[in-house]
Amino acid sequence: MSDRQLVTRLGLQIPNFTFPGVPDADLFETIAGIATTAEDSGFDSVWVMDHLYQIEMVGPKEDAMFEAYTLLGALAARTRRAALGTMVTGVTYRNPALLAKIVTTLDVISSGRAILGIGAAWNVDEHTGYGFDYPSDKERLDRLEEALQINRAMFTEAAPTFEGRHYRVQQVLNNPKPIRGSVPVLIGGSGEKRTLKLVAQYGDACNLFGDPDTVRHKIGVLERHCADVGRDPAEITKTVLMTVREPSAAAEQLAAFRAVGVDGVVVNMPNVADLTAVAKTGEALFTALA
Repeated sequence: MSDRQLVTRLGLQIPNFTFPGVPDADLFETIAGIATTAEDSGFDSVWVMDHLYQIEMVGPKEDAMFEAYTLLGALAARTRRAALGTMVTGVTYRNPALLAKIVTTLDVISSGRAILGIGAAWNVDEHTGYGFDYPSDKERLDRLEEALQINRAMFTEAAPTFEGRHYRVQQVLNNPKPIRGSVPVLIGGSGEKRTLKLVAQYGDACNLFGDPDTVRHKIGVLERHCADVGRDPAEITKTVLMTVREPSAAAEQLAAFRAVGVDGVVVNMPNVADLTAVAKTGEALFTALA
């Protein structure tokens, strides 16, 4: 796969919205500053989590959390080049047909920069708090597969009909259509039996987790699923979420993942409000990828 076909080579995730000394009224301007600094420093995509509470790996659940697509829509007006997506949308949070409409709207208002990041969802606490059902792992993955089919159809077909066990659409309209004729789909998660099989069947990209050895193994599993469905694995962008604490170490971290077959990285920076650190990290990684 050539670089022009990659869904992303170098993304920045904004993992938190709680910044010391920044009142709520100024939060968006701070986030917009991060996003514009990122695209000016070599990042080709900007991502936010699709969560309703802050997740425990990042901070207390009481910390600030924005609704993802409202925020991405606002960032579309402030950015010019960077693709925009969620890392990743929980399938249980939105009817998949409405999700297709939301993502298509983001694509149109950003002049073709939306990415649909989607996964099976996992945060039980926010499901309970917001009153969402939290089905079994199997059912959530079944729902994910149906959602992928509906989203792809609504991006590309005039008036698709789909009848599944969990979701259905009837000659559904989605106008205007995505600017590029469709929206790239990134599937999050590394489950070897179902999730990576769904990537092989429906994904334009996947985001993997773990150290380089673990990621090498997951890519091998994905390649076997691709062989089973008759697909060239090179058609799928393989990314990894890479935490960067010091810009000086970023290029070395990237090299370790590139060596095991990763096409690109999405950078997670605990100090993401430090615009100097964002710029130095982007510049270092952009140079390393050149």
